[in-house]
Amino acid sequence: MSNPQIYLASNSPRRRELLERIGVRFEVVVPEMDEVPLLGETPEDYVLRVALEKARAGKRQISGRKKRPVLAADTAVIVDGHILGKPAHEEDASAMLRELSGRMHLVLSAVAVVGQEESAALNISEVSFREIDDDEIHAYWESGEPADKAGSYGIQGIGALFVRELRGSYSGVMGLPLYETGRLLAAEGVRLLKSQTRPTVPETGKSHPIGPVESPPSQDAQDAEPTE
Repeated sequence: MSNPQIYLASNSPRRRELLERIGVRFEVVVPEMDEVPLLGETPEDYVLRVALEKARAGKRQISGRKKRPVLAADTAVIVDGHILGKPAHEEDASAMLRELSGRMHLVLSAVAVVGQEESAALNISEVSFREIDDDEIHAYWESGEPADKAGSYGIQGIGALFVRELRGSYSGVMGLPLYETGRLLAAEGVRLLKSQTRPTVPETGKSHPIGPVESPPSQDAQDAEPTE
């Protein structure tokens, strides 16, 4: 991408798509790091820590290159206080989807930016699933969609068929909460909405001021005697 504004420390196609939607130009870096929760760490602390560590690792990776803010994110699906990660195989995905079936779960999505300062924000959404039967779960796995997604589903794809209600951020559930992302990037001087200069249109005839258009007087009005 030409003239990038930031580095994106993620190889997620969903995060790339979301940044493109809001017009952010970025260069991808993919830092390697351990995403295992720490002993006793809450899910909220976990996603914030991982997002921030990804951004820090991304900054170390671009050492010596042009300085730009580094953005990273982390998303986790939470049921009964425990984290559902990405499935290792079909049995793993099936167990997660059965756990989500017919109930509400939380999606925690953290975003972090490391630039002149370090900052992070957390978005929490509530997602309610309808009941899902085993045939649907197997067919969904066969589609290939659950394999690389936290909680074994993608709200932006076929997984939307299971979502009965969403309270929160669609982009957050997708993997990058855009409201929080915009705030953090703006704090680093990355403008997302810029005024566009209107092109000058050459004159080809008389111009008229903008306003109500008056109809020409009728012939009867022209022939009428003026009143005093």
